[in-house]
Amino acid sequence: QVQLVESGGGLVQAGGSLTLSCTASGRSLRRYATAWFRRAPEKERVFVSAISSSGAYTNYADSVKGRFTISRDNAKNTVYLQMNSLKPEDTALYYCAAVSSSATTVYIPKQEHEYDYWGQGTQVTVSS
Repeated sequence: QVQLVESGGGLVQAGGSLTLSCTASGRSLRRYATAWFRRAPEKERVFVSAISSSGAYTNYADSVKGRFTISRDNAKNTVYLQMNSLKPEDTALYYCAAVSSSATTVYIPKQEHEYDYWGQGTQVTVSS
């Protein structure tokens, strides 16, 4: 079992930056593809970004490309989401998710049902 804990959320003005962290316990994250999803108020949870277990491959939703950067530090068992140029529409509860993945695979899941482990979420609020 992998337990995921998100942190780093908060209140920020539009144009500001935040860095979210997803730290795993129970098992090493180095064999898990890891993703960020978000759920805005009264909306469904949607894909934001994902990174392969090796860190060599990444994927982003069109809405965050060029503004968000996903990265990982397997030594710290942590995946990060650097969020720049934040907009009010980025306001959401951000979730970290993980699924076991080969170190050589180039496929990065983007659908909720493809992930086995989830954190509780961290709130990001962007004021205008």
